[in-house]
Amino acid sequence: MTLRTLALSCAIVQTLAAPAALAAETAAAKDDSAATLDAVVVTAAPVSPLTFELDPRLPRQPVPASDGADYLKTIPGFNAIRNGGSNGDPVLRGMFGSRLNLLANDGSMPGACPARMDNPLSYVSPETYDRLIVVKGPQTVLWGPGASAGTVRFVRRTEPFERPGVRASGSLLGGSFGRNDQRLDLAAGAPGGYGRVTANRSQAEDYDNGDGQRVPSSWKKWNADATAGWTPDADTTLELAAGRGDGEARYAGRGMDGARFERESYSLRFERKNLGGALDAVEANAYYNYADHVMDNYSLRDPNPMSAMPMPVAANVDRLTAGGRAAASWRWTSLELTAGLDGQRSRHRERSGMGRGAYRAAPWSADARFSTLGLFAEAAWRADARSRWVYGARVDRARVEDQRASAGMMGMPNPSFGDTRRETLPSGFVRYERDLAGTRAGWYAGLGHVERMPDYWELFSPNLGPAGAANAFAGIAPEKTTQLDVGFQYKGQRVDAWVSAYVGRIGDYILFTYLPGGMMGPTSRAANVDARIRGAEAGADWRPAEHWKLGASLAYAWGENRSDGRPLPQMPPLEAKLSLGYDDRRWNAGALLRASAKQDRVAVGQGNVVGQDIGRSRGFAVFSLNGGYRFNDKVRFSAGIDNLFDRRYSEHLNLAGSADFGYPADPVRIDEPGRSLWARLDLTY
Repeated sequence: MTLRTLALSCAIVQTLAAPAALAAETAAAKDDSAATLDAVVVTAAPVSPLTFELDPRLPRQPVPASDGADYLKTIPGFNAIRNGGSNGDPVLRGMFGSRLNLLANDGSMPGACPARMDNPLSYVSPETYDRLIVVKGPQTVLWGPGASAGTVRFVRRTEPFERPGVRASGSLLGGSFGRNDQRLDLAAGAPGGYGRVTANRSQAEDYDNGDGQRVPSSWKKWNADATAGWTPDADTTLELAAGRGDGEARYAGRGMDGARFERESYSLRFERKNLGGALDAVEANAYYNYADHVMDNYSLRDPNPMSAMPMPVAANVDRLTAGGRAAASWRWTSLELTAGLDGQRSRHRERSGMGRGAYRAAPWSADARFSTLGLFAEAAWRADARSRWVYGARVDRARVEDQRASAGMMGMPNPSFGDTRRETLPSGFVRYERDLAGTRAGWYAGLGHVERMPDYWELFSPNLGPAGAANAFAGIAPEKTTQLDVGFQYKGQRVDAWVSAYVGRIGDYILFTYLPGGMMGPTSRAANVDARIRGAEAGADWRPAEHWKLGASLAYAWGENRSDGRPLPQMPPLEAKLSLGYDDRRWNAGALLRASAKQDRVAVGQGNVVGQDIGRSRGFAVFSLNGGYRFNDKVRFSAGIDNLFDRRYSEHLNLAGSADFGYPADPVRIDEPGRSLWARLDLTY
């Protein structure tokens, strides 16, 4: 255990042990019904049409997530392109990249690696946030442009203090393969204001697959954030926040590892609500996010003399993103309206060097600048007691400048150097929601359209653009998604059930094709095609007796490249989960069976900037157990065994194993962890 680990562990124990002991002494005098802590989370259900909301601080199975993408897999329809131990790239309904609007504390932090080694959610530690809010599909316009697949918000909100006091929570986790986590959340305040500190550290070593073979996958990371809030009254909040973080990750599926994931974040938020008239609330926020990422082939591995990079080499990339949002909400008898504007500016730089640490002496070179400005409005009109219409519209003005003087490994002059692209991008949706008379059930149907500007990875990462274009920057057109979402929800005394389905057309879908290359690997080409998508998710919970719950969920996604008559690549296979849980407010136990079907609808050699289809994949089933005990409403212990039968398996969405770690030349999927044990202690005051 390192000195930093020991210090954080001691801080958590010292801060929380005394209040927890006091709570234990007085727990016998309390009604058992006061203990309302939730059991281990294994899957999630929507709280309203297409909207999921979770508390990411709760323990979950499999082993509590190390990054935002891993936690999203709790929600049916989400998958991740696997890197190994950490920093997978999130996928919703087969859609990837900036088709998902990913926000942390309502700010954007896109990451800097041209191959998304540091995707936006690699900088998110879920347990340091208070809420996770997901809207599937193009069914909201409130949180930024381009969200054709959905919107994901990791939100940190500090509850105001009605009287002077202190609130604290923390957790300690240990598990197989050196898993070692600590978390501390400490807030102090009074009616006039508050201060809060959240900090965490998480670490794991390389794991073994089900056959006992070691998979390069170690990682460690830490985050620390501080918040100060002024609350002159119950309806006004002015909040300033600052945070830092860093980490490293070893990747079995890449030729380089992540040696640095340094984050620097600042934000300012204002909120005023319950204004008393038709104007109900106003809110505004501004943010500054900086990512400094280093990838090399020598910090966490030895350079492979037989590879394309036989000598020590490193690349340093950074990205600075600043932006903000302002909105006002009006409320009348049957109509609610929110309108406002948002925008951001982002610049990307890079430098590299041969030799250990040589990149530090190299000058920075800016290669791209981005800016967007958007106007939005979203309204909900209650037509009668059982029906509601929800509308939304936004328009964005996007600008991208190509600052690369040269391009490619040979340093050839860049034909689009100094060019600027400007696009005006409209988006909108309409949704009808209906409650069924005399029941606790309802249905909805929504039609949405989104036009999305190609992102950094689509404009600047490919080696080639569409046929006839100088490069991807000059030739790739914005994506245009039109999608119909329908669904049904039922809540009963013993049964809750829901189903959602979608069908969509994507014009100018941005597709990557990988062509065989030489020593430097395959060549990537980005082009536009027309695509069709469809799929569904469903879930149900049945409570056959007091304390018992049986749950099930299903997710299916399908896609077709209409231009070429081929399957759309990187589509996850049919996946099902079946869970059984017992919870009597003191003891809880659960079992989880996760099954994935084979995927034989593939387009070998095609994909996106991170993953490509490498062939058909086999189905698998994994069985896991969890349990826990609540000493009182302040102290909780939970534990689990993932992959109980030590099954060897791999996910369909996967990076091919790197030859640096002994994988053969033919693409081979990276295996998932074998049998893993974990235990966690949660303390609250």
